[in-house]
Amino acid sequence: MAPNPDLPRSAAGPNSPWLLAVVVSIATFMEVLDTTIANVALRHIAGSLSTSEDESTYILTSYLVSNAIILPISGWLSNVIGRKRFYMICVALFTASSVACAFATSLPMMLVFRVIQGMGGGGLAPTEQSIFADSFTQRQRALAFSLYGFTVVTAPAVGPVLGGFLTDNYSWHWVFLINLPVGLLSLFLTWRYVYDSPLVQADRLRLLARGLRIDYFGFLLVVLGFGSLQIVLDRFERLDGFSSTSIDILVAITTVSLIALVIWELIEKQPVMNLRLLKSAPFAISNVVMFLFGFIIVSTTQLLPQLTQELLGYDALTAGMTLGVGAAVTVMVMPIAGIVTGRVFQPKYLIFAALVGVAWAMWRATGLDLNASFDTVSGLRMSQVVCLPFVFIPLSAVQFIGVPPDKNPDASALINLMRNLGGSVGVSVVTTQLQWRGQFHHARLAEGITPYNGYGYGTNLGSIARAVVAQATMLSYIDVFTILAVIAVITAPLALFLPRVSKGAQSVGH
Repeated sequence: MAPNPDLPRSAAGPNSPWLLAVVVSIATFMEVLDTTIANVALRHIAGSLSTSEDESTYILTSYLVSNAIILPISGWLSNVIGRKRFYMICVALFTASSVACAFATSLPMMLVFRVIQGMGGGGLAPTEQSIFADSFTQRQRALAFSLYGFTVVTAPAVGPVLGGFLTDNYSWHWVFLINLPVGLLSLFLTWRYVYDSPLVQADRLRLLARGLRIDYFGFLLVVLGFGSLQIVLDRFERLDGFSSTSIDILVAITTVSLIALVIWELIEKQPVMNLRLLKSAPFAISNVVMFLFGFIIVSTTQLLPQLTQELLGYDALTAGMTLGVGAAVTVMVMPIAGIVTGRVFQPKYLIFAALVGVAWAMWRATGLDLNASFDTVSGLRMSQVVCLPFVFIPLSAVQFIGVPPDKNPDASALINLMRNLGGSVGVSVVTTQLQWRGQFHHARLAEGITPYNGYGYGTNLGSIARAVVAQATMLSYIDVFTILAVIAVITAPLALFLPRVSKGAQSVGH
């Protein structure tokens, strides 16, 4: 197959771009899966490494922090190193550090390897998205991105199920060792089927010929800003919020660093983060919607298993299955979203309708109670995720409009940063709200229980206390679902400001 002259930056070379899409999705699925697969094994890892459960959460935090630091600069690194070479370095780092994590014998050793793993994983999704944008016409892009959407939507749901199965039937080491064959396969297929086109290579040589000026100050601000932000989001509830001095200090560092980063990157000639791309209205709006997408999908992926284990008595595998059912629905719906986007319906109307659908699904979840069955919970999950492909896929059809083709790596880095930040903020907000609203409802319910209203005489006070805690906790979950519904409703009108997409458009967007 001859290269497509309309796509001079395509990474497919003489091969079909659809083969390319499958090849580069393998490693990204592995990386996104890893963001949730270790969660269910954390207690086992803590016991094996002789550390407390609280300290073991740094195994998750260390990965997220290094991932958050690499994400925003992955576009710049891809341009400097070369896209294919950078992608393969990321896969190799991720795979090797995964194996090293499996053989870690202490918490410090595990944390070092998790940091390296996060650095490798941080560059995968943005590079893949850049490859997709360059290798498919705008007309094909929605269907192509449905494959990428499969990795982003289903991997977090599959993670807890697979992690629970491996941990229960084998050992926690397999949570990391499973990445070895997948990583080796990805490296071989990438080496064999992914290309840096002559135009992409020429752009890199021109960049180096101008004299590579490394934005050291911008990189320092990225490390300080996003590193401290991720720690705040991950530890906020555990350290009791703003009553903690360390949280206050980290928030101050985050605020100053990110404000300085925005100012510096807008005036720097060779910025490590190309924030000037946000001048494109479609791209800026897409970033906001992608932030919400990450906020909802990641927070709800954590909410349901937590709710079912805490209040309904499910084990880890059964709780994970509530997500697995939703993942199966997503797999079936994703290609449909790819087919109808731009061909049958304009992307902006699909995104608007999908966000309204997400709001409705979240509102339905407010009807949950302590007697909810597995079918009820899994049905609610299906109603939540069935709409998400109609957000993600249409967004992929419009998010690069107004972005110069040679800036696709920078744009991919920013939009993936927004998705990851949305997920981190979502989990932090949800966790904090569950605690605060749980305390509020517990106080309101408990104040009605006295020896004079029939309680306390011949009644087991312990069972009453447990019932109050359970009811208060369920009410806090209902409050969180209400908040998510309101957020989706408020954000939906933003989609209507996105541009229309021509059905016959072939260019990547200029």
